[in-house]
Amino acid sequence: MDAFVIGNKLLQIFVKIHLLRFFINSLGPNIRLLTTGIVICLLLNACANKPYIVPFEQTENQVKSQTIYITRHEWHTGFVIPSEAIMQRLPELRQRFPQAPMLEFGWGDKGFYQTYDITTLLVLRAIFLPTSSVMHVVLVPRHPKDYFPKSSVHSLNISEQQLLNLIEFIRASFELNKFGEPTAQINGLYGDSQFYNGVGHYFLFNTCNSWTARGLKSAGFDINTLLKLNADSVMNYVSKY
Repeated sequence: MDAFVIGNKLLQIFVKIHLLRFFINSLGPNIRLLTTGIVICLLLNACANKPYIVPFEQTENQVKSQTIYITRHEWHTGFVIPSEAIMQRLPELRQRFPQAPMLEFGWGDKGFYQTYDITTLLVLRAIFLPTSSVMHVVLVPRHPKDYFPKSSVHSLNISEQQLLNLIEFIRASFELNKFGEPTAQINGLYGDSQFYNGVGHYFLFNTCNSWTARGLKSAGFDINTLLKLNADSVMNYVSKY
């Protein structure tokens, strides 16, 4: 992030700290302790929200010639975008998905996302302990609403610049090796899909849904990313468009 973005984030955090201090001081001691813990977690989230939002520069007369899709599979959200532009930025995806007209991208906890055997311990660790992340990429051979008939799918019309910003955010969500290539892991959860090493750590205040919100923010949408922690909050927002 450049100096302006960093300075702006620090100013926002400074203001929030002082506002919250007055609020906390007005509470009883037990509630004050609990609220302080919650505030600390929120501030940690503000400082550890990799992958970072890509700053968007709004220009006049942007033609909304591109269509992307927000998908929801139970508690998880992600993006479906045209494949060609991101394959130019990540050529490895063209090798892995040579016939893909569209690709779905999701980000999440490495242990929780990659397993079918979900245990209580795995859930608690994913929520409360910062854990490694992965990217999940899925070939989408036809319209997402037809390909994911049991999932919620919402379309968004955006400009080419918005799409390029979103692509840059998604690219920055992959952990790249010294050659600038993503590192493939095991096959994905459904369809023709693949897991890759991700950037950032997953925990209670840095979820797959806050990742989707940061992607929307990178694409120029006026969305509050701090509180978009569950799938409902993301889908409620995009339903306005």
